[in-house]
Amino acid sequence: MEPPPAGVTRRRSRLTDVLDPDGFDDVEWAREMSALAVGAAKLAAYEAAMVASMAARRPASADRSPDQPGHRVAGWTPGEPPPVQVSEFFVDELALARGISVTAASRLLERSLVLVHELPDTWGALADGLVDPPRAAAIARALGGQSVAAGGKVAPGVVAEVEAQALEWALAGETPRRLQERTAAALIALDEAAADRRRKKAEANADVVTRATADGMGQLIADLPMPVAAACREAVDGYARMAKADGDTRPIGQLRTQIMADLILRPWDTSREPVTAHLRVIAPLPVLGDQREPGADVRVPTDDDAASVEGAPITAGQLRALLEQLDALCPGGLQAPVGGSLGIDLTDPASGALRATVSRPELERLVRRGCRVHPAGDCGCAVLTAPPPVDRYTPTPAQQRFVKARDRTCRHPGCRRPARWTDTDHVTAHADGGPTDCGNLCSLCRRHHRLKTHAPGWRFTMTDDGTLTVTTPSGVTRTTRPPGSRLPEIHAPAPDDEHDTPPF
Repeated sequence: MEPPPAGVTRRRSRLTDVLDPDGFDDVEWAREMSALAVGAAKLAAYEAAMVASMAARRPASADRSPDQPGHRVAGWTPGEPPPVQVSEFFVDELALARGISVTAASRLLERSLVLVHELPDTWGALADGLVDPPRAAAIARALGGQSVAAGGKVAPGVVAEVEAQALEWALAGETPRRLQERTAAALIALDEAAADRRRKKAEANADVVTRATADGMGQLIADLPMPVAAACREAVDGYARMAKADGDTRPIGQLRTQIMADLILRPWDTSREPVTAHLRVIAPLPVLGDQREPGADVRVPTDDDAASVEGAPITAGQLRALLEQLDALCPGGLQAPVGGSLGIDLTDPASGALRATVSRPELERLVRRGCRVHPAGDCGCAVLTAPPPVDRYTPTPAQQRFVKARDRTCRHPGCRRPARWTDTDHVTAHADGGPTDCGNLCSLCRRHHRLKTHAPGWRFTMTDDGTLTVTTPSGVTRTTRPPGSRLPEIHAPAPDDEHDTPPF
């Protein structure tokens, strides 16, 4: 057994502590791998039962009705409700409890409800370790939502007949993809309209999404009917081959991607509004030494002042040095693009926290004006800071700019919706005494704004530095910090030889 690292006196037990993989011969290794597959199937069935059980405790009746403010707006959420009427916010609770994305949680919820409520024989085979999770999921995708009991139009006996046949194929070792295709075909053979219902459901759930890959690249993914997808690909390929024939030396794949982007963005179409950019420059505040004359009537800085600016005022000298740095980036100075904007977010180099946000003209104005009390030099007085609190409900434009610059995205754990598409929300409600202050405001997309305001049992709290803590109705707590802010230092306690000894 591998000894614990130096200074570590306890850790969780590992299976390799009692089952050494190097100790198995070939036959034992194969038997252990089979046992792992059975265990994974049983855990998947147990997870489905757990998810379905909690979903039953989160009924849709707890959600806002269409005649109440804050209800879900039709047309902005894809697809139909799950087979069992569940609160729209349960997927958010499930995502935080499992540490997965909302999209993955939605798939897990739908699969769990289908297996437990619609396909009990498939769930039983999974729980007994007879079929693996991929094959059970394939059957669920093919048959889910088809029975009358689940809101479909197929008699339960027909679904059960197809399910029994699908389980035979699964036990015979059919691959998951082929199993799903054969199961869907078997259903269509008994109910010709099933294919059309599946297609309409898929069309209702269609969307266009982006996915980051690596090295600054990403994928644009669209759900389309297969004939349309094939036609789009053929068109892109045809234009790429024409460019290749005209002498373009770039790889054919690169040409396809560029042509697809041009067909969507249409850079040649001058009749449309031009696409511009809204840039944000994140700049650490310069740390300045003492540049004041001896005998000045202001506080003389110490050596500590040059080491950190954490919590200190933003001075004219710092802004002047920052402006020089920005101008050094681009010939003629860093400016906003035509029709766009340029925001400069000033962060503390020690903590990474946002200290202020300013536009280029405002930065130049502050540098020219300097300190109004001591105009002669760099006195160390504050000339720029975060927006002050206001005695009203609606945040000021300066507060909204600061909060969106600090948060960058929706602050709900796991949500990546850009801050420009979010609401600036009071963490402690204004009606409950929450101030309209940047330390009580955060960016929440409309969905998570509605969740915080109307979903029973959720709790949101935030500290002055923007650290947001979200607690689900089931007691799961997740914390998010503004991007760029550094984790606080945690000093481990010194080992206590008297008490920190085996047995633990």
